[in-house]
Parts: sequence; structure tokens; C-alpha cells
Amino acid sequence: MSLVEELIISSRREFIKQSGVILGILALPSLLRNFLNQNVMEDQRKFDVIIIGGSYSGLAAGMALGRALRKVLIIDSNLPCNRQTPFSHNFLTHDGSKPNEIAALAKQQVESYSSVKFIHGLATNGAKTEKGFEIGTDSGKTFIAKKLVFATGIKDVFPSIEGFAACWGISVLHCPYCHGYEVRNEATGILGNGDSGFELAMLISNWTNELSVFTNEKSAFTLEQTNKLKEHNIIVFENKIEKIDHSEGKIQQIVFKEGGEFPISVLYAPVPFVQHCTIPGVLGCEMNDAGYINTDSFQKTNIAGVYACGDNTTRIRTIANAVSMGTTAGMMLNKEIVLEEF
Repeated sequence: MSLVEELIISSRREFIKQSGVILGILALPSLLRNFLNQNVMEDQRKFDVIIIGGSYSGLAAGMALGRALRKVLIIDSNLPCNRQTPFSHNFLTHDGSKPNEIAALAKQQVESYSSVKFIHGLATNGAKTEKGFEIGTDSGKTFIAKKLVFATGIKDVFPSIEGFAACWGISVLHCPYCHGYEVRNEATGILGNGDSGFELAMLISNWTNELSVFTNEKSAFTLEQTNKLKEHNIIVFENKIEKIDHSEGKIQQIVFKEGGEFPISVLYAPVPFVQHCTIPGVLGCEMNDAGYINTDSFQKTNIAGVYACGDNTTRIRTIANAVSMGTTAGMMLNKEIVLEEF
């Protein structure tokens, strides 16, 4: 091989080598960007706390944690159980306000804390991990956190009575302390039977003397209970109910299957329920005999790192109580993290 040919080959090798270096240098920003983007995306999935449920209790927990500088994600499907209720009562500074207005203002105030993020969606699955928990949503996205708060509420199970669901929260009520004052002295019914029905009749008699009980089946009242109801002029109907006649959710009368009707304006109806979210059970959270999530006075469940607050833990279904429990959960959870990390 001649000297000229050797020089040409050497030059080509050097050119290829230098070209490779240049291309590598040019590729660095793209690789760096991809690396940084992956880190950002991963960081966007990580939180100190995930709160499942963004109604009153979840928002209260979020505010307490936001004020404690915690990175928080609130997952909410925007379907509160009181969405048909026209007005809220027995909540200081908001007595008579519309529930959706209270919730909207609460969310606006929580959003002012930059470390608290919201996503609209439904948490569909959850699992324990080495460093905390992973939560999946109906959008297919997953998020991870050190701690969880379930503020998921409960789902009421309505009887198969036409018109019942349309009147729920408007004139079919569950709580006299929330709504009893506004319907005082009106013709009122109770859907109930046995000991629980009798206890509810005694309670509601505080707000009205025009009271009737609809057992919707054969009466299970004892002789003593029946006589006590008669003594207070409380009529007991054992007729099966076909439907509730109403106008835009306001009851006009109860219609019986075998014929006949009875006019009332209000019906108190304690109904069974199921947990709105099954993830606490999947994680191993204990339920009590009534079907509520068991917590201690700090809203801690039996599963380390998991808290629960609001209607999914208690019979006392008021906004004031939900807010109180949510605030407690947020404060106690933050203290737990501090003690673990100090």
C-alpha cells in the first residue's frame, strides 16, 4: 500500500471517529431531556399523601396537610351523597347555605395551597408497596404516596319505591338535626319498623305532632310500643308502598299497592348503605358490625399509614362532623410523618 493510500485511510478513520464524537455530543441534550422528563413524570406521580374523596372531609384533610407543607393529591369523582340536598344546616357560619356552594368555596381555598393537587376521577384499585401505597384510577394512571386518607363516604341503598330516589335529600330525609327545623309541624312520615322504627318515631315527635309510621310490611312493634305510639296519636300503616307522589322532589302523598293514599309532606327514612370505595377493604382495613371503617380517635385505621374520615366511618352524617374528622386526620397524619422523618 502506498503512502498516499495510507494517508487517505487514516484520514477517513479520524473523520469517522470525530463524527461519532460530534454526534454523541449532539445527542446529549436529547438524552438529558428524556432523562429529566422521565424524572419529572415520576415526580408528578409521587406524593406524601393521597386523599381519596374530595368532599368536605377530604378537603378538610387536604387543607390541614397543605398548611403543613405536604405534597398532596386529592382524587375526586364529584359525586357527593348530598348533591340533591338544597340547603345545609347546623354548620356554624354556613347555616342555610347550599351544599355545593360550601364545597366550591372549600375547594377554592384548598387550591390556594400550591402543594395540594386535584384530579377528577375515580380511584379503582390500591396496593401496599415497600415505600407506601400505589393507587390506580379509572383513567389508567397510577400514583404513589407514603400515606393514604379515605374520605370516600358511603352509598345509600334505596328501597324499590317509585319516587323515593327523586325525593332523597329534598323531602325524604335521614337526619332531623340537619333538616327537622325547616319541616317542623308538618305532616311527617317515618319509614321504619321494630325497635329502630320506634326509636325514630320518638325522636321525630320532637319536631311535629302530625306523625305517621309506614312499616311497608307487617308491624314488628311490640304491644308496649304499639300502645305508646297510639298514646301519642301516631298512626301505623302496614300497607305495602307502591310509590311516592311528588312535585320536583317534594312529597305530596304516599300511594299504597292495594289502593289508597295518605298525604304527607316529609318522610324520614334510614336506609342501608355500602362503602362507596372497596379499596380500604382490599388493603385490610377493619369494618365494624354496622359496616363503617374502624378508626381510633385520630382517624387511624388498623393498617399502618392509612387514615379514614367522614361518612365512611360514622353514623353522624353532617358537614360539621365531616370537616372536624378531616381536619383531625390531616393534622395527625402530618404528625406521624414528622415523627418518622425526624
